Amino acid sequence: MAEPQEEEIKYFVRVRNTDLDGTKSVQTALTRIAGIGRHTAVTIAQIADVDPHAIMGKLDESKVERIRQAVENYAVSVPEWMMNRPKDIYTGETRHLFATEVQLAVDEDVNRMRKIRSYRGIRHETGQKVRGQRTKSTGRTGATVGVKRKKD
Repeated sequence: MAEPQEEEIKYFVRVRNTDLDGTKSVQTALTRIAGIGRHTAVTIAQIADVDPHAIMGKLDESKVERIRQAVENYAVSVPEWMMNRPKDIYTGETRHLFATEVQLAVDEDVNRMRKIRSYRGIRHETGQKVRGQRTKSTGRTGATVGVKRKKD
């Protein structure tokens, strides 16, 4: 009686300059790319006509190539409300950013806020909380002392 031969698994699958874990499902592996969350990953799998629960490393090369194409053409395939960069400040168009583009865009936005001296830009510069959180008791860094006692 012959034993069934196990499929070879690729431990790393390269998509959009990112190594994805081949031991995880397609929808989980795709979330390793910056700019792709769980909902986007499932949508990309549907566009590529691939089972989102299939193991990434066991997919044949044609399916992986379809996933790559779906990632590249994501912005064309989905409505505007599903994109992560609505109304880009410089071009005015709606885009979806992936991988290093996301971090570059965030850095660019922060630098623009610093340059125009907006409230958020100044908070970024000084390393303080930006989004309205309390700062009296949290977010202390450095040699900040806690509660001071009254002298008797």
